Amino acid sequence: MCRDCGCDSANQVAHFVQLVEVPRKLRLEQFVLAKNDRIARENRAWFEKQGMRVLNLISSPGSGKTLLLEKSAQFLRGESHKFKMAILTGDQEKDFDAQRLKAAGAEVLQLNTLSSCHLDASMIQKQLGIFVRPDLPLLVIENVGNLVCPAAFDLGESQKIALLSTPEGEDKPSKYPLLFHEAALIVLTKIDLIPYLDWSLELCEQHIRRVNATAPILHVSAKTGEGMERWFEFLKTGKTA
Repeated sequence: MCRDCGCDSANQVAHFVQLVEVPRKLRLEQFVLAKNDRIARENRAWFEKQGMRVLNLISSPGSGKTLLLEKSAQFLRGESHKFKMAILTGDQEKDFDAQRLKAAGAEVLQLNTLSSCHLDASMIQKQLGIFVRPDLPLLVIENVGNLVCPAAFDLGESQKIALLSTPEGEDKPSKYPLLFHEAALIVLTKIDLIPYLDWSLELCEQHIRRVNATAPILHVSAKTGEGMERWFEFLKTGKTA
């Protein structure tokens, strides 16, 4: 059960929880989160043993996660940039994102959460040693589009990456601080739209710095290619400069 929105990892007991007293609900939340955290620690130990970096990409729907990963897959499979990357992509239903990524040449597996609004650590653990091979240097997890619940559930990742698109407005980091506070990197997407929007880069970065004073901020447009070299460098090396 998310500590923020009240859903549970499969919504199997949502209606029951609404009928019981608050202490019982809190105990159930604590149990689910404790179980998830234990599995996340196991995942992280497995990843570290393999020497694998794992990025958990989190954003609202429509921020451009999938297009960013399409361009990344196309770049990394190029003759001069061969680099192994696998992608786990999460949605409640359908496999539209996985189809797009496969068409771009990505090694990808779709994870459907049904009524749940986030991936959890057990969904990732089931793929270890199967889809997630020990020889992969990089695993990217494209989480379900949501600024709240995915930030609360540790998957065992090396780093959380927050994406924010220009059409969403400048104040999202202040309104949804948990994600932006925990993010190791913040990617501002759809930068090419700035001339057509009433949107201030300076104000957006002020909101970011109120909750996270140190994380690097990338400005990218997957459509035009602006800023993408720094993103590709981060995928390959973990560095932004």
